Amino acid sequence: MKINGNEIRPSNVIEHQGRLWVVVKVNHVKPGKGGAYAQVELKDIVSGTKLNERFRSAETVERVRLEQKPHQFLYAQDDMLIFMDLETYEQLELSADFVGERAAFLQEGMTVEVELYEGKPLGISLPQQVVLKVVETEPVVKGQTAANSFKPAILENGIKVMVPPFISADEKIVVDTEEVSYLRRAE
Repeated sequence: MKINGNEIRPSNVIEHQGRLWVVVKVNHVKPGKGGAYAQVELKDIVSGTKLNERFRSAETVERVRLEQKPHQFLYAQDDMLIFMDLETYEQLELSADFVGERAAFLQEGMTVEVELYEGKPLGISLPQQVVLKVVETEPVVKGQTAANSFKPAILENGIKVMVPPFISADEKIVVDTEEVSYLRRAE
């Protein structure tokens, strides 16, 4: 399936230069001059080598169709993450390095999509949004407006995000797992 360069997302598998690559990071860049592009960090599925590539939004790449199976995240043990296939109840162990920095968003009991190619796990897709508790942030300052002023906050999983000034410690917020950014307060 062909997709545009601006539709590339982390954990997508694409065919590029005659090889299969898993997308590790995507940074959308909109320069002042010229067209927007996606700066994409790719990792070769077979050899593990990395490649940084730019894809313009008008370019198309071949996204490889993978078998997607729902798995439940059970627990982390040392540097391994344990998942259970929700259809066969078989357990699958993946290294934390395989999942990457987004492993911090995994919560016990969370359902994720494990992408398989010829029976071999290639990547996982997390839910797009997760609810996390703010454990540390600066106190609310009276008279400070919410207009484009954000402050740093540390979440329960150790990730740092920028939040609006009205968010305080011990509040739950909704975080975008792809952009690693604050979306809104949790209900």
